[in-house]
Amino acid sequence: MQMVGQGGIAILPSAPIRTRSRDVEYRFRQDSDFYYLTGFAEPDAVAVLAPGRPNGEFVLFCRERNAEKERWDGQRMGTDGVLEHFHADDAFPIDDIDDILPGIMEACERVYYTMGLYKDFDVRIADWVNSLRSGGNQGVHTPQEFVALDHILHDMRLYKSRSEISAMRKSAKVAVAAHKRAMQLTRPGLFEYEVEAEFIHEFRRNDARYSYSPIVAAGANACTLHYVENSAELEDGQLLLIDAGCELDYYASDITRTFPVNGTFSPEQRAVYEIVLEAQLAAIDKVRKGNHWNDPHDAAVRVITRGLKKIGLLDGSLPKLIRDGAYREFYMHRTGHWIGMDVHDVGDYKVGDEWRILESGMVMTIEPGVYISGGRKVPKKWRNIGIRIEDDVAVTSNGPDVLTKGLVKDPDGIEALMQQ
Repeated sequence: MQMVGQGGIAILPSAPIRTRSRDVEYRFRQDSDFYYLTGFAEPDAVAVLAPGRPNGEFVLFCRERNAEKERWDGQRMGTDGVLEHFHADDAFPIDDIDDILPGIMEACERVYYTMGLYKDFDVRIADWVNSLRSGGNQGVHTPQEFVALDHILHDMRLYKSRSEISAMRKSAKVAVAAHKRAMQLTRPGLFEYEVEAEFIHEFRRNDARYSYSPIVAAGANACTLHYVENSAELEDGQLLLIDAGCELDYYASDITRTFPVNGTFSPEQRAVYEIVLEAQLAAIDKVRKGNHWNDPHDAAVRVITRGLKKIGLLDGSLPKLIRDGAYREFYMHRTGHWIGMDVHDVGDYKVGDEWRILESGMVMTIEPGVYISGGRKVPKKWRNIGIRIEDDVAVTSNGPDVLTKGLVKDPDGIEALMQQ
């Protein structure tokens, strides 16, 4: 509210209920911005921040209690519950918003809201403003400026507080346990979806859910970056790449590990794995206060290019190979992304034309990979090797803090865990 300032009003709608098919709905998940500011997890709600409003600066519109509807869909908080448990200064039924909110907006010069995210809500904002304009000849004031709320709110979300880091650490702990479970279960003859089921089990027994559709990719499937079919049979001699994380208390984890289906890396698999591991460790070491966003990626690219040159998949001088982007045939994505309430969390990667400087409280993934899908020019022994290693790393004053460090990733440690 300090950033919105006197004369401003911020308006945030909850996420809408979405239909999966016919009369079946997706499980409701609150809008991250809305939850970040309110902690309120019900649909059909609107939060209003009106700095300086005499009758209360934090206003929440929500569904009223309704015994008949609650019999079907579960208990509602209602306006009294919102006042008691969510510390709103004022609360109104959502059905009364058209009558009440324009009157609150009337005293404001600027309206902050996230434009274009929910088209139906854009229409309602326009209707409220037009209703004020229609009363202009009676001396009714109309807001003159509309400002993108996400510009200030997402910058706030980029910097995690101690409690947020703690929540992310808990989410990471659950995901680490699920990956360990999968490693120890994996063997030839299982199907990818059977391994995926172990994640569902471990997540739900800890009151967590997927933070994104998991990738469980054996053999050549690992060379498809967004493979989510998870239906193939695991074969002896293959690698299994698993990219899976959970969401716990609205905070996400995101982990990838790659390991041999039979519990032992082949010489070629180990050679490529060690390149990726070295690249990841080099990138993590660059997650330091004062470095810029792209430093970890540059470090990973250098290690991967040098490694691919060493095993004969690239040919030429190292500087020229990096400059020409020759590595992109085998490493075609960035080394990480912000993570927080959303897996691909909010926050700009550049400020103007410059990469963002890393500061304490920022959290990112570090996930280099090498994907050798095949082709005539690739020797057969390297084909269909897809490897990615990913951890969640917080920037601190004391260097990188790997939130997912509880999960083994050195090849000897992986083989030892799989034999337990």
